[in-house]
Amino acid sequence: MTNGINYAIIAAGDGSRLVKEGITTPKPLIEVNGEKLIERLIRIFSSNNAKSINIIINDYMTEVEDYLKKTQQTVPINVIVKSTKSSMHSFYELSKILGRGKFCLTTVDTIFPEKEFGEFIKGFVDNENLSGYFAITDFIEDESPLYVDVNDDMYVTGFYDSAPDNARYISGGIYCLNSDCFSILKNSIDSGKARMRNFQRALIENKYEIKGYPFTKIVDVDHAEDIETASMFLKSCIL
Repeated sequence: MTNGINYAIIAAGDGSRLVKEGITTPKPLIEVNGEKLIERLIRIFSSNNAKSINIIINDYMTEVEDYLKKTQQTVPINVIVKSTKSSMHSFYELSKILGRGKFCLTTVDTIFPEKEFGEFIKGFVDNENLSGYFAITDFIEDESPLYVDVNDDMYVTGFYDSAPDNARYISGGIYCLNSDCFSILKNSIDSGKARMRNFQRALIENKYEIKGYPFTKIVDVDHAEDIETASMFLKSCIL
């Protein structure tokens, strides 16, 4: 890859489900397969042609802020400390510092195979005509999945809360976009929308072209049992 890319991480949630299940460690600092969630993303992004890594955290998990202050990387790391009411609002705050050009956004708890991620990023960066490239997967184990319908060329035709006929994929929660989407994001915020899935729908409504990239499996760490599941998944990816 000759061109760099900006990365963004949403880590501003409160991890309420984990807290209810007795996990007191802030979600970004939970260890999966020997690495903290935030540490793993920073490492992977740094090795995939990052120009910058931009992170939003909430204003009450001070342990996360302290950890990031001590993190040393050759890639610039920019941190926003602000509590927001939804992931889309966190994305909106990140958009103010992402700058122009291509970027990749994900939440802090998304676990994916590194090799597939590298191919995914390369495909996006190397294709100048590709405005949007979203991770999708046919591994469905989410509590409230966002179903993704694609055409024969793998371009997204719609996002659905319930599975449409012949639906195969759900959203993997990794979004590659161009900064020209920020106007759609702002309009979504101004209209009172919340949640990333409503922004994704707004992209389709505004004829923004998004291509899907199938990952074999993506795991989110939402519950205590997901920590071990994610660790075992990553170990299987190494074999």
